[in-house]
Amino acid sequence: MKIRIMSLLQTLLLSALLVNGVAANAASPVVKQSQVDTPKRVLFVGNSYLYYNDSLHNHVRRLALAADPTTARAFEYKSATIGGAPLNHHNMDHLTKPGNLGIKEPFELVIMHGNSTDALADARRAAFRDKAVEFSKLIAERGGKVALFMTPAHIRPSKAAAPDMMAKTADMYVSVGNEINALVIPSGMAFEEAYRQRPDIKLHQDYDGSHPTMLGTYLAACTVYASVYNKPCSGNSYDYYGKVGKEDAAFLQKVADETVKKFYGR
Repeated sequence: MKIRIMSLLQTLLLSALLVNGVAANAASPVVKQSQVDTPKRVLFVGNSYLYYNDSLHNHVRRLALAADPTTARAFEYKSATIGGAPLNHHNMDHLTKPGNLGIKEPFELVIMHGNSTDALADARRAAFRDKAVEFSKLIAERGGKVALFMTPAHIRPSKAAAPDMMAKTADMYVSVGNEINALVIPSGMAFEEAYRQRPDIKLHQDYDGSHPTMLGTYLAACTVYASVYNKPCSGNSYDYYGKVGKEDAAFLQKVADETVKKFYGR
């Protein structure tokens, strides 16, 4: 047991120490702030990374509402997810057509991501890029903007876990985001930074080293909020109805703000 724990901690530490290298070596994002002022009609498109732990879109919406309760009726968030799906599994034409998901007006912002291992193989990386280009044109035609949700790297026991996974993932999302002029949300980098500061924190599920724990989802939500709404998350009162402890919430909010500020050079 002790050997397994030490191995896991070493893996986390090694991965976390890469965050500075990732930030230094990855291309700088061209889009450095949200292109939609206070987006109210938002669609999330992805896979289980979104729907774990009561769904990422619910937590981002609640953070936004906690920050400005007067907008409660205005926010219309939707999430379309398929387990394990890369981008090409989604019918974006159907999802973004006004009325198909119960929202009459076009989505102002579509936040999307691919399979978490897309960056590890040239063919999957190319497929992600091609669909992101295709979907961004369709979304633009309907009056919306695109944001890319940078997925976190795996840790052990995932077989995909590797010291360079985050660097490859960041490079793919930033390069594609720059090509399609999309906001890139540095969620994966936030995970790295949280592990660097607190190696004992649990952001991934123990059983697969891939999917997020509740704390991982909360960190991702804070990073999305800080990126999309151009506002710091620190001090936000939302704690998932008491399920996220005050110390953890404050720490993860701070990490999200620090990561976003560093990534965009704000």
